[in-house]
Amino acid sequence: MIIPDITDVLTLIVLVFLTSFLLVYVVRKLAIKFDVVDRPDSRRVHSAVTPRGGGLAIILVWYVSITLLFFEGFIDKKLYQALMTGFVLAAISLVDDILGVKPIYRLIVQFVVVIAAFYLLGGIRKPVTFGIDVLSTPILTYPLAIIGMVWFINLYNFMDGADGIASIQAIIVALTLFWFTGSLELLVLAASVLGFLYWNWPKAKIFMGDVGSTQLGFILVILGLHYYNTLDFSIFNWMMLTSPFWFDATLTLYRRWRNGDKLTAHHNKFVFKRFVLAGYSHEQLDVALILINAFIIILISLFREWDFLKIPVYVFTLLFLYMLVRLVDRIYPFTKD
Repeated sequence: MIIPDITDVLTLIVLVFLTSFLLVYVVRKLAIKFDVVDRPDSRRVHSAVTPRGGGLAIILVWYVSITLLFFEGFIDKKLYQALMTGFVLAAISLVDDILGVKPIYRLIVQFVVVIAAFYLLGGIRKPVTFGIDVLSTPILTYPLAIIGMVWFINLYNFMDGADGIASIQAIIVALTLFWFTGSLELLVLAASVLGFLYWNWPKAKIFMGDVGSTQLGFILVILGLHYYNTLDFSIFNWMMLTSPFWFDATLTLYRRWRNGDKLTAHHNKFVFKRFVLAGYSHEQLDVALILINAFIIILISLFREWDFLKIPVYVFTLLFLYMLVRLVDRIYPFTKD
């Protein structure tokens, strides 16, 4: 792979950031004009009518940028092709933001896109722990991986419910992966999202919308699978890195199922929402998310090279997050619908 000049990289990142920043401004004006907005209701932690769809700016800048990088030889062909399938997902998510799309149709498109991307990436390599193949049968690992990828796309959408958190998480994951892999597309992703974050920082002037949140979930899971397949980043480390989102969403879903709640009903049971409803600000939530991620990144940095500690550190991360959940339970209890 070609090694870019540092000046060219810095110029690219600044241009990506500025373009994203300006495009969000344009999208915001259009969203207000055409009444593409979110209004306060019982399932939201916002108190003002706010335009949505700002993620469109992220996605437009992202796709143009990675296409340019691909033709300049900076992105792996398999990765580029897999990422480009997400354009279909972006399209239906944009329609959903503007007109609304039935969940079943969105889910079908998500599975089609994920299966196509999974195929283009060459599937998933055999998980090996302690020198032993784990779940090495494709007939088992492939369906599990595809379902997990679709779940991650949706949970990222669920977690986009407070100012800044979806953007912050994507930037942190992208920069951490760049630190360990040196892949230029990760800086492009971080810069694209950073241009939006200015407008989404509390108090948010625009929301990301499904077009942004589902895409970020898709992009991050494709990048995670790609770097796992190329031996650049362990899947356990990727799951640790993204755990502040998937752990909250998955545990909340399980607890609502255990309570007998209707899983398709709207709710405010996510940990991050209960944190805000307990009286803490969106800024405090963002700071807490950054600190949690910093702790997890330190764990990854210290122990990623020690294979025998891979699973214990992963389990420790989940226990740490569960402890935080229980702390939130004390200040704003998890109740039955």
